[in-house]
Amino acid sequence: MMSKKLEAALNEQINFEFYSCNAYLAMAAYCASEDLDGFANFFTVQAQEENFHAMKFFHFVNATGNRVLIDKLPAPRNEFTSVVDVFHEAYKHEQEVTKRIYNLADIALQEREHATTSFLKWFIDEQIEEEATFSSIVKKLERIGEDGNALYMLDDELGKRTFVAEDASVLK
Repeated sequence: MMSKKLEAALNEQINFEFYSCNAYLAMAAYCASEDLDGFANFFTVQAQEENFHAMKFFHFVNATGNRVLIDKLPAPRNEFTSVVDVFHEAYKHEQEVTKRIYNLADIALQEREHATTSFLKWFIDEQIEEEATFSSIVKKLERIGEDGNALYMLDDELGKRTFVAEDASVLK
């Protein structure tokens, strides 16, 4: 049986994943306003991923006989100075997500809540990938600097990203 402490922490994560979706939509909107359609696509896909993550948590909490509580979300940051600024913010955000997932895993381990521990393994693996992706793009953008041609090429590359739910059954 899941403790109230763990249930509350999982609900907090559900709401943070929905916040993450909004944060990435704000980043997509900024990129679109700068005519960086590939970067905008990248963040739109990222927002879809975050919504998918929220729904994975949502269905897990329900499936374990617990109650999902949706809370009011704070507004995300909407103003940025450059695409580099956007990606620095996104990378910092993913580091916060990792910290929160690790905290959930720590609680589940301390409480010997094996189902939650098993469930969180997917998210731990996902965060390794997420941080690596954002770190790589930040490094590329810092190398590119003011080179418009290189920025255009990266924008084009990121425009090809699509969202594919790994396990669409969680959305039912």
